[in-house]
Amino acid sequence: MFCEIYLVGNEKLPNFEGENFDSVMKYVTIKDIARELVVSVSTVSRALRGDPSIRKETREKIQAAAKRMGYVPNPVATNLKFGRTKTIGVIVPEMSTPYAAKVIDGIQDICYHNNYKVIIASSSEDADKEKENLDIMMQFMIDGIIACRCDYNKNTELYKKIQEQHIPLVFYDRIPHNIEAPQVIVDDETKAFFLVEHLIRSGRKNIAYIGANFDTVYNSVLRHKGYREALQRYGIEYNPNIVVQTEGLNYSDGATAVDKLRHEKTDAIFAFTDTLAIGAMNRLKSIGRNVPRDVAVAGFSGTNLCTIVSPQLTTVEPRQFEMGQKAAELIIKHIANPSSSKSEQVIIDADIIYRESTEG
Repeated sequence: MFCEIYLVGNEKLPNFEGENFDSVMKYVTIKDIARELVVSVSTVSRALRGDPSIRKETREKIQAAAKRMGYVPNPVATNLKFGRTKTIGVIVPEMSTPYAAKVIDGIQDICYHNNYKVIIASSSEDADKEKENLDIMMQFMIDGIIACRCDYNKNTELYKKIQEQHIPLVFYDRIPHNIEAPQVIVDDETKAFFLVEHLIRSGRKNIAYIGANFDTVYNSVLRHKGYREALQRYGIEYNPNIVVQTEGLNYSDGATAVDKLRHEKTDAIFAFTDTLAIGAMNRLKSIGRNVPRDVAVAGFSGTNLCTIVSPQLTTVEPRQFEMGQKAAELIIKHIANPSSSKSEQVIIDADIIYRESTEG
């Protein structure tokens, strides 16, 4: 099976599974030029580089043939001579929200200015697909990988195998806890604490938490921990009946979580992502609950989705573009200097943006 992989700046790579690649696309090589002119490959190579040791007439003849035949130099082959492809692979858990796109923009910004190409693959929150994407990236002979894991317990051995092959790894946002590698993160626990504190200070006492599965997404564990710490700080008893772990992270999962809370006393919801929060908010409105008068709702992602819903959503807004930039800077650093510290950690700041969904 060929996964969907995207090369930034180009169209999606086509699926050639089951086809003869040469029948789909044929590149002219220096061997083709040499065969056409009945000269050696090394003569063609040197002539195309403008080597003065090749007679002027021969150089011009070879260069004219290359132009006529549509020869284009292969930068990958050239870079491989120096042990590099100048290509970085990026694994994201999903491409359906603006969050991943903003991070990718930051990665591309740094890579572009350092002459690196970027190959992007989405795991679609599926560990098996993540593994397949990693395998394909290895076939592309990438120089390093930036990854946001969909499940912090799976594919650990594969990531370690990649490191053993001396391919640098950098993790961002959803990080591993059993792999030593550079990381770019947000302080999920602290920011969750302050957001829940805002809900409490606005008079809410029965605050539900809608989170991703604690066994797969560790960020959800950390945000839940910050949620519990805020309740404890303000003397509010923790109620496990209003903590819902969702199967997915879509709008429908947020709506389903509200259905599970329907018979519980709640006056506020803190959701693991903005997508879950918006799904919850829409369900609340459909069953006649006013947001924020009856139930305040807050999320954690800070995408532009927050401003195109009504009421606009209070959220924690990580600096996603900066997260991508820092991840790219780290991977390029580790490609250039493989002995750089694997324990390096960069913490990106996040802003709490207060909007109408919690201001009632």
